Amino acid sequence: MGRRPTFTTPLTRIRDTLVKYLIRPLDVFSPTARFYIGFSVLVVVTALLLFTNYSSAAYSEYKDGEVIKATVVSPTDVSTIDLAETVRRKEAARAETRPVFVFDSSRVETSAQSFQSAWEKLQTETEGNTRKGVPEWTGEGGAAVARAIIAHKFDPNELDRLTSLIREVGQGYVFDDKDALEMKREIVLVDVQRPKDQMVMPDPQTRMTSLSAARRTLELRIRNLSGWSKDETIALISAITPLVKPNVVLDQTATAAAREADADRVPSVRISLKRNQVVAREGDTVTPSIRMQFDAIKNSGNAGRPWQRLMGLLALVAALYWVAWKFTEHRSTAVTLRLTKERAFALIGSAILVQTILLRVGFVVGDSVAAQRANAPFTDPSIWNFGIPFAAAALLVAMLVDAQLAFMTGMVTSLFAGLLAQNGMQKSIYATVACAAAIYGIGRYRERQSVTIAGLLVGGSSAVMAVALLAYAEQPPTFKAVLLAMGTGLVSGLLTAIFTAGGLPINETVFGILTDVKLLELSNADLPVLGQMALRAPGTNQHSHAVGQLAEEACRAVNGNPLLARIGALYHDIGKLAAPDYFVENQQGSNPHDHLRPSQSAKIIISHVTYGKKLAKELGLPKAIRDFIPQHHGTRTLHFFLRKAQTEAKPDEVINPEEFRYPGPKPQSKEAAIMMLADSCEAAARSLAHPDPDNIRSIVVKIVDAIVSDGQLNECDISLREITTIRETMIHSLTAIYHARVDYPGFNPPSLTTSLPLLPRPDLDSEERGVYTRTSEVPINKAGEVEDEAVSKRVAKR
Repeated sequence: MGRRPTFTTPLTRIRDTLVKYLIRPLDVFSPTARFYIGFSVLVVVTALLLFTNYSSAAYSEYKDGEVIKATVVSPTDVSTIDLAETVRRKEAARAETRPVFVFDSSRVETSAQSFQSAWEKLQTETEGNTRKGVPEWTGEGGAAVARAIIAHKFDPNELDRLTSLIREVGQGYVFDDKDALEMKREIVLVDVQRPKDQMVMPDPQTRMTSLSAARRTLELRIRNLSGWSKDETIALISAITPLVKPNVVLDQTATAAAREADADRVPSVRISLKRNQVVAREGDTVTPSIRMQFDAIKNSGNAGRPWQRLMGLLALVAALYWVAWKFTEHRSTAVTLRLTKERAFALIGSAILVQTILLRVGFVVGDSVAAQRANAPFTDPSIWNFGIPFAAAALLVAMLVDAQLAFMTGMVTSLFAGLLAQNGMQKSIYATVACAAAIYGIGRYRERQSVTIAGLLVGGSSAVMAVALLAYAEQPPTFKAVLLAMGTGLVSGLLTAIFTAGGLPINETVFGILTDVKLLELSNADLPVLGQMALRAPGTNQHSHAVGQLAEEACRAVNGNPLLARIGALYHDIGKLAAPDYFVENQQGSNPHDHLRPSQSAKIIISHVTYGKKLAKELGLPKAIRDFIPQHHGTRTLHFFLRKAQTEAKPDEVINPEEFRYPGPKPQSKEAAIMMLADSCEAAARSLAHPDPDNIRSIVVKIVDAIVSDGQLNECDISLREITTIRETMIHSLTAIYHARVDYPGFNPPSLTTSLPLLPRPDLDSEERGVYTRTSEVPINKAGEVEDEAVSKRVAKR
């Protein structure tokens, strides 16, 4: 056959490689543990996607003075503390608190005594140490002060006059210049001599003197002293002015305590809103109060207890996924799904997860678009959100798995939409209707345009539902609002078709689903393997088509998958391409098995199964198609070849019956069982020389009974009633295919001068068909297998 084109796509090979490496770390776990690990990951990721509701984020985008674009209603009861406003009020209370100052009247006397002590010490040192030079001045000012005082011979009158100046200037209220700002408002003055006596001074600046002003006054009075030279006056100023110090000092500790006490007395600002309470109407101007209420609505969902909300959300999501799993498990027992229940749930879970991502993104985009508009109704995010493809996951599951599982998927995604949306109930209803329209508005997935049809149905129903919900919400029924709602509904249907069409081939490949569309693609006669079959094994090719017709009709009668059976029939005998002449339907004359040992013949015939499996795997045929190759023969034994081998065996030769048995397995599905029955019945009917209804019924009944008696149908889900229905359907179909036809001898019309020959009897059928005139001659073994190859052509033609 040369280089065989493969049905395996690059995406399939990439998928297989990725899955192999991703699953490898999980090989240490049991299948049950792997299921629960995947289930937990699915729940956590979905819950995180649902955790933060971005649809309320538009509230926080308003600033003071802006115009409200759409009426805002509290979605639930809100009772919370406005932390920002409470902090602002506490800060205002702290700023209004009177500062506390301490008055110490003894400071001026301390300064005067300090100057007098330095004077007296200088006098003592001068009188007792005349030989040591100028004594040291211990006060402010340095040696120049000592010289000035010594020059006046320590006149006690001058000492009294200078200390009096210090007392006169410093005996009032003197405050430090750095506290000048605090002196512009009321203060609390505490006398250190009488701490309990506190005085509130309303205008301290008029009753107190700053330190700089007091020192300037003292300096001016020193300059006006008589009897002192200019240099001596300067020396006195440097010694006396530093002695004037503030006797009113800010008490930092007491002031801070008073401020905190005032702040503590400020009550917390609470915001209380009732469910459905109108916070702001369209066209209102944003005020600080309105903005605080917007922030309260935004933060009400997760303020204070985010972990508690997350735990609750995890429980809700886990419960919904568990319901989905149990429904999938139940559904797999009621009907035959294309996937195992675990893989079906994996598909449903991944579809719901992707749908949740679409919902999250859709709500964010809808809010953002509404926030950028200035005029109603374009400022309403709930209208823009009608354009989200709510039904994408449900439509995908409907086309790939089952309608009932798809509706369950739609219900879960609708509930998730309600958790994300501001007006959750309305969006859940909208999503449910869209999913129902997608699921039940189309038939089987046999054409790619089915997705487009489903999208149109979703768009139409969504447009109607959008207008209905617009009326229910009591929105103004303006032309623009209705047109926008219908337009977004149609967009929802279009996006549903787009996302579903994009997801179909990916999920077909990832989960190995054989859809009707894929099956129809496999039936293309231009495919190389089918072309080779028609060219090199025309009898097998014709047999495959006939078996496909029989199997299709039988599957339709017992609610099987007729398309799968018909396509499987096209490939069930591709293994005969290795040696087509060794099978009776392709032989043109002699039978090669007449010259072979029975064991060799059996090996060649059985090898069409093993080679067919290998060839199908190399070609990349789907597993559902590959399974027909070994299962349509099951584990039946080639009894005629076995008996022939036993007859020809030498006395000491032991014949192993297993060498004459097909490797199996037995049919595992209803379609494979029908294929086994159709394959044997068609081969037997083809071998009859006169396939009249009685002969066909006789041989079909014989084959069906033999296959059932051999236990070949014990491993598939098929009942005796269905077997009877299949038998009658095949009898009817074979009778229709091989009905009797009269002969027309010759191709030249008779001469008009002679009499016309008599027509043959209507029941006469001289067309060459098979080689067996009686059904008892057909080589059907006790397992229902037709072994034409075991019969010599010379014997058959006798």
